[in-house]
Amino acid sequence: MRTNALCLPTASPAGRPFSAKRRRSRGSELIEFTIVMLPFFALMFIYLDVAWAIFVKSTLQQAVRVGVRYGVTNPIAASGTNTPDGACLTESVKARVQQSSLGLLAGDSGLSKIKVNYYLPPAPNSTDPVTLVSGSSSANAGGNIMVVSVESYSAALLVPIIVGWTADVQKSPLVYTVRSADRIEPTRDPPCAGSSP
Repeated sequence: MRTNALCLPTASPAGRPFSAKRRRSRGSELIEFTIVMLPFFALMFIYLDVAWAIFVKSTLQQAVRVGVRYGVTNPIAASGTNTPDGACLTESVKARVQQSSLGLLAGDSGLSKIKVNYYLPPAPNSTDPVTLVSGSSSANAGGNIMVVSVESYSAALLVPIIVGWTADVQKSPLVYTVRSADRIEPTRDPPCAGSSP
């Protein structure tokens, strides 16, 4: 009579018990793990550094865009001489950039990297260059161009790059300079321009 019972082998086809084969393969598992994990970790660290670099640049770029958008709309306080926060326009724009930087430009060292410049555009149909008017009292007059920038911001890599066995570890930071510009909207009573850049 035939039964449908499941028979499990107790030895490998070569006649050796499975436990002996398992003992011999432990060394190769460690080597395979090392061969797979080293490139995996290297790629993961590269992805982390690339993602960090993209995050820093896009955050700084967004911060200067927010600052220039705030500045060109000419916010006016009730007094007509200062912005709603009581400061002149340049200082208010710098504060707005610092607030929008997600902590990358915190403190006085971050504030020193933010620059605000004003330019007078040439007359229509003229080939003259733009004129820097940042020092004048009418720098933020309607029609002028405001340029907000973050200059020479250095961001350290999250994971240092190892180039080779004999080379030094690459620890040099990434240095960013980002700018945004727009034409200032005209207003009858612009706030004070403040000190630039």
